[in-house]
Amino acid sequence: MASWQAAALARFIAFKIKRKPTSQDEMQIVRQARQKLGHMPGYVQPAIPADLHIRTVSLTTLDGDVIRGEWLAWKTDYPPATVLYLHGGGYVACSPRTHRPITVTLATLLRGRVFALDYRLAPEHRFPAALDDAVAAYRWLIEGQRMAPRQLVLAGDSAGGGLTLSTLVRLRELGLPQPAGAVLYSPWTDLAGTGETLETNTDRDVMFYGAGIRLAGRIYAGDTPPDHPLVSPLYADLHGLPPLLVFASSSEVLLDDARRLAARAEAAGVSVELHIEADLPHVWPIFCRLIPEGRRTLAATAAFIRRAVNHASSSNSQLPGSSIHDYRLAASTAVTAH
Repeated sequence: MASWQAAALARFIAFKIKRKPTSQDEMQIVRQARQKLGHMPGYVQPAIPADLHIRTVSLTTLDGDVIRGEWLAWKTDYPPATVLYLHGGGYVACSPRTHRPITVTLATLLRGRVFALDYRLAPEHRFPAALDDAVAAYRWLIEGQRMAPRQLVLAGDSAGGGLTLSTLVRLRELGLPQPAGAVLYSPWTDLAGTGETLETNTDRDVMFYGAGIRLAGRIYAGDTPPDHPLVSPLYADLHGLPPLLVFASSSEVLLDDARRLAARAEAAGVSVELHIEADLPHVWPIFCRLIPEGRRTLAATAAFIRRAVNHASSSNSQLPGSSIHDYRLAASTAVTAH
């Protein structure tokens, strides 16, 4: 049963955010999404510890990849783990700044680093732009920043959760080493929109209607079939992926995306933990300042990351991957942005 804080928050979200689609016009839908989801009010944003340094990063590699995002790193201590975080927002909205409640809290709990990627958004940049950016960011971390894959964990929520899974699949296809693990909050893994809970939970979900999810999927996919395995990683071959930690709410429209993903991953021999929480808002960890369930989920995430990194670091085996080579930068800027 959800806490009274979560129940109150759910009523507030339903009043402020949930709207049935009133138009098929892409740009109108995107403008509405960016207006509703493009910023987080101050009472949701976390307090930033004095010794946590946040930099806005923008760089271009010699391969021509442009990588933008936020680095969260401590001014002292060597971090035991680094998280590459991919924010949600239906592939059309949000940013690293909107998701600081998650990234700052994870950095604090882990005493580790987080790189929150500012990937390109649709409809200005449709599939595969976001995926290309995520793969480029991962390569930059392991090749340009010389980070060991066994000390890296990918994480993401909603669209970013699906993008996290697509990134793992693409890394395997490219022969790149896998990270130690991945965490998915309310992942959107089926942009073809075939999950039963898009219909059965459409009135219970306090944030979205199933019809709106399908519209957003078409905006991101563009001319690519929505069941393409890198658009909708639910349909991908999942063998060889690292351990997964998956969270979903019993009342959200994307519940079936998480349940079916967990079943397919397990069938492919992937270690997967699925946690279904009762009657919580979509991506509830972002409300960790307001509800105890958000704090508990992020604490469980930090524990999983520690276990995954420790296991990967102590293991002598490694998934097949390419050798790490020089990934030099053509240009780089970094601006402090607290």
